[in-house]
Amino acid sequence: MIELKNVTKLYKSSGGVVEAVKDLSLHINEGELVVLKGRSGSGKSTVLSLIAALAKPTKGEVIVDKERISKLSDDFASAFRLRNIGFIFQRYNLFAQMNVFENIITPLIPLKLSKKEVEVRVDEVCRRLSIGHKLFESVRHLSGGEQQRVAIARALINHPKIVLADEPTANLDASLSKEFISHLKTLKNKKRTVVVATHDPLFFELDFVDRIIELDGGRLCS
Repeated sequence: MIELKNVTKLYKSSGGVVEAVKDLSLHINEGELVVLKGRSGSGKSTVLSLIAALAKPTKGEVIVDKERISKLSDDFASAFRLRNIGFIFQRYNLFAQMNVFENIITPLIPLKLSKKEVEVRVDEVCRRLSIGHKLFESVRHLSGGEQQRVAIARALINHPKIVLADEPTANLDASLSKEFISHLKTLKNKKRTVVVATHDPLFFELDFVDRIIELDGGRLCS
């Protein structure tokens, strides 16, 4: 489902060039739940961005669902994400000026679905995540756990094949972290391919995680 072949990613910064990922090769199978482990700056978030076509590799190749996404134009990259990717961001990336319903349906706008189909999809994800009673509240008034449920709902509304989560428990307490983990298990049971980037030890002992891939300095740890 996901393959990185000898991928290097360089970023320019005020201090010079940063090599975020260095000659990295990895393969993730369809339906796997994989944890990317590593301290801050190890390259985890960059790998997620490459898989989601939010960033392009400086060298190497990224293949997702048999599609070579490394050189996609911005328009084609957006279309690729719409078809394939649900991304749960560390800080949720919700639109503060919108209510819950408006945030959740954002990925559906380019699809021009009927009002009925939109309502069916929203009802489906909201029932699963117990957020339906907040649909018309501003996201600014929600708790951290509620905001995360909205972010998960938005990530799942397009029925993506791949779900990516970047440090999903970084802003949550222990009980909300365990709640998020239960959502991950549901995704796993639904045969979604899931990649979680985290340094939270809660994820390292889960019996439903297929593999833990450790990164350090943009490379795989041997």
